[in-house]
Amino acid sequence: MDSGYYAAMTGLVARTQALDTAAANLANAQTPGYRAEREYFRSVLLGPDAFNSQLGRTVNNFGLLGGDQLNLAQGQLQQTGNPLDLAIEGQGFFAVETPNGIRYTRDGSFHRTQKGQLATAAGELVLSFGGQAIAIPPGDVSVGARGVISVAGGAVATIGVFTFPAGTPLTPEGANRYVPPESTTATLSKDAAVHQGAIEGANQDVIQGTLDLIVMQRQAEMMQKALTVFHTEFNKTATEDLPRV
Repeated sequence: MDSGYYAAMTGLVARTQALDTAAANLANAQTPGYRAEREYFRSVLLGPDAFNSQLGRTVNNFGLLGGDQLNLAQGQLQQTGNPLDLAIEGQGFFAVETPNGIRYTRDGSFHRTQKGQLATAAGELVLSFGGQAIAIPPGDVSVGARGVISVAGGAVATIGVFTFPAGTPLTPEGANRYVPPESTTATLSKDAAVHQGAIEGANQDVIQGTLDLIVMQRQAEMMQKALTVFHTEFNKTATEDLPRV
C-alpha cells in the first residue's frame, strides 16, 4: 500500500507542476517571441544522498519532474507592415540592453526612440552584432535578410542575431526574455534570416495548449482521488486493525 501512496503522491506533484507549465504556455500563446516550455522528468527527488534514507529510496522509485525546457521550434511569422518590426527565421535571438543586463528575445516589435535609436516596445535598446546600440537616421528603412539596416540606400548598422551552443539551458525572465548561464558566450548566428515588417508569434498553438491544460487538470484530479483512497485506507488500518494487535 505504501508504494501506491508514494506513486500517487509523486504523480500529483508531477502533474501539478506540468499543469502550471501548461497554463503559462496557454496564457502566452499570443505573446510575440514566446518560447513554450515542456516538462522533463528525473528519477531522483532528494539529491545525491537520497538513497541514504528510507523515504528517499521509496520516493525515488517514481519519476518526478526535473523542471521545464524551452521549446525552440519556429513560431509563425505575422506581417505587420511596420518597417522596424523584425522577425527571425531559424535559430537565434535579438540582444537587448535592459536594467538587469543584456537579455535575449525573439520579440522583434521595435521602434525608433526620440534619440533615434532602435528599441523594444519597453524602451530597451536593441544591440548590433558588435554589442552596440543601433542609431537609425531619419529616412526610409530597409533591413536585409542578414540583418543589415540601410537608411535611404546607405548601410548604417547590422542588427545582432545571436545563438548559443546546443543544449544551453536558457532561463526565462518575464514573458519573452531569456538569460543564458554566466559561463556561456553568445555567438553570431550563421543561418538565421531576418524578415522586415513582421514579428514572430509564440510557438504555442492555442488549440493544443487548451488540450494540454485539460489533460493535465484531469490527471491531477485522478492523482488527488488516488491519494484520498490511500489516505482513507491508512486511516482505516490505524483505527480498526492496529488496536487489535
